[in-house]
Amino acid sequence: MGVTSVKKINPEDYILSVLSPEERLDAAFKVAREAFKDTKLTMKDIENAIEIVRRKAYEKKK
Repeated sequence: MGVTSVKKINPEDYILSVLSPEERLDAAFKVAREAFKDTKLTMKDIENAIEIVRRKAYEKKK
């Protein structure tokens, strides 16, 4: 009789492992939008910041 070991998998790690880098970036931006929605920053401020980060992230791929 063999011994079977079971490895516990962290759901967050699994979810991140199956997402593409672009999907991870989009998920991070959604979290950021929610985190900053009750601040004095406007949605336009947040969107502008997201565009800057996204542009830099995609430039590195080229």
